[in-house]
Amino acid sequence: MEYKDYYEILGVSRNADEKEIKSAYRQLALKYHPDKNPDSEEHFKEINEAYEVLGDAEKRSKYNQLGSSYRNWERAGSAPGGFDWSQWSSGAPGGTRVEVGDFGDLFGGGGFSDFFNSVFGMGPQARSRLRGRDLEQPITISLMEAYSGTSRTFKLNGRKLEVVIPSGSKTGTRVRVSGQGERSTGQPGDLYLKVRVQDMPGIERKGDNLLTEVATDLYTAILGAEIEVSTLGGPVMLKIPAGSQPGRKFRLRGRGMPNLRNPTQHGDLLVKLKISLPKELSKEERGLFEQLAKLRES
Repeated sequence: MEYKDYYEILGVSRNADEKEIKSAYRQLALKYHPDKNPDSEEHFKEINEAYEVLGDAEKRSKYNQLGSSYRNWERAGSAPGGFDWSQWSSGAPGGTRVEVGDFGDLFGGGGFSDFFNSVFGMGPQARSRLRGRDLEQPITISLMEAYSGTSRTFKLNGRKLEVVIPSGSKTGTRVRVSGQGERSTGQPGDLYLKVRVQDMPGIERKGDNLLTEVATDLYTAILGAEIEVSTLGGPVMLKIPAGSQPGRKFRLRGRGMPNLRNPTQHGDLLVKLKISLPKELSKEERGLFEQLAKLRES
């Protein structure tokens, strides 16, 4: 079995403090997140595994002791297959420390490596023990938070836990936080955050597409013009052709919700035209409309 250098994976020195390790992990997790780099899923798992160890004081201490023994063995000749891994196997798995959401369930993530399982007691003996139950916690986010992504902070088992809710989440999306479920004699269960997205007045969501309505005056509809339309990503200009009818729909491509699995892709925003008629006319305006009516009759 190959030794894994978690310090090298995170790009930090062996003397790095907790803050340096956490900062390095966050940067790498963002850079190699499978949503941004679909081909980097295995490296992303490796980064999470490294932080699982180095971000936990107890695991890091044991890993450092292992590293010293392993380097001494290498200096002594390091005969292939000669290192005694059994002395480092633990029958009791440690608790999982998660500072940023673990989205393995969203894109097919797997478990830890054989190296991790052997050293930290996640091998066959530990797996055979009773696993803690998974827990589910409902959370509510706004449509804007679902658009841009957000986070929630919890206190679990005496720890402050920050969980990232990915952009593109919809009602029913479940975010898995590994190892933060029910504790047991074996491996702890997982915590699942079940997302509910609040409706936003004036915007209807259909998958990754959004539907909204924009009001304009009679003159713009008849003569045509450019109007400003508010979107979740900021205001955009929409060209209204002359003679546009009430209820006409315009498609603004890429102005909808980001896709949960691929946030670089967005749905569309459908804009339905609502024409506001003037309730009161000045004497001059009424006269002009009367002239138009006569022209249409002639």
